[in-house]
Amino acid sequence: MKSITQIIDFKEGMDIRGFFLCVEKHLRHTRSGDLYLDIVLRDITGRVNAKVWDNVAEYRDKFSAGDAVVVAAQVEAYLEKLQLNVKKINKATVQSYGRYGYDPALVVPSAAAAPQEMWREIRKYINKIKNVHLKELVATIYKKYKGTLLTHPASVVMHHNYRSGLLEHTLSMVKVGEKLASHYQVDTDLLMAGILLHDIGKVKEITSELEASYTDDGNLVGHIVLGRDIVLGAAKKIKGFPKDLLQKLEHMILSHQGQYEWQSPQKPKFKEALLLHLIDNLDAKMNLIKKAIEEDVEDGIWTARSNYFRVPLLKGDLNKK
Repeated sequence: MKSITQIIDFKEGMDIRGFFLCVEKHLRHTRSGDLYLDIVLRDITGRVNAKVWDNVAEYRDKFSAGDAVVVAAQVEAYLEKLQLNVKKINKATVQSYGRYGYDPALVVPSAAAAPQEMWREIRKYINKIKNVHLKELVATIYKKYKGTLLTHPASVVMHHNYRSGLLEHTLSMVKVGEKLASHYQVDTDLLMAGILLHDIGKVKEITSELEASYTDDGNLVGHIVLGRDIVLGAAKKIKGFPKDLLQKLEHMILSHQGQYEWQSPQKPKFKEALLLHLIDNLDAKMNLIKKAIEEDVEDGIWTARSNYFRVPLLKGDLNKK
């Protein structure tokens, strides 16, 4: 297969081969009544409109919106914008196109660190838990959902909303939690278990497809209650799990959002629960400010106000004004 070209490198007249995420797909008619496919493609460098004019009957059922696709096309200019005239298109999977260079990380934003590397670090923190019941509980749940956790985003549109974002968020939190636990003299094992399990319901709230969205359970129940149910179900299978310890962990999951207006069923009512909420909020906000600065397209050292914080954010050196 010809070497792949990313959207940022497109130039009019180029013949390209590439892997993209099909964001939109529409079957339309030309003025003369002929069918064509009107699609929007995305990779980690940008978005581009594309058309399939020929062999529509052959290609219309080969892929859907939300699929990764492999495309052979010519880059054209239309109304002063580049678009693709697609010659060939097919659904792309690691199994079918991995040997040609396809990787989901090419078509959707991903965490900076490799997921397997983050997983190994997470396992080290789980193994540090001294309480045998908490260690078994966390290890059992993480083993069950490993495949999902390796790729799952932490949200659909908010913080860490990219491939492996949930793992990145959790790992960052346990690193902070380990440092703060001794300083504030809290139960380190309980805090670490709470951090590792506070967002576990997101494996059922959000799809782990390339284009993340909310599941029916996510819309109707939400990750807080879903996570609480996962933990309670797993704890029932552990012989002699202390009732008071499980109640504390349950409360930490139910209160980790911290405020009723943030859909939290409870507010934190003991030290470990409060510290979990604060660490979660801290890590989420730091990710949001990082994203806002990286994604801003304004010239100068200040971002636009159109970000989560609704204020201009300093993105450059004041001395270089």
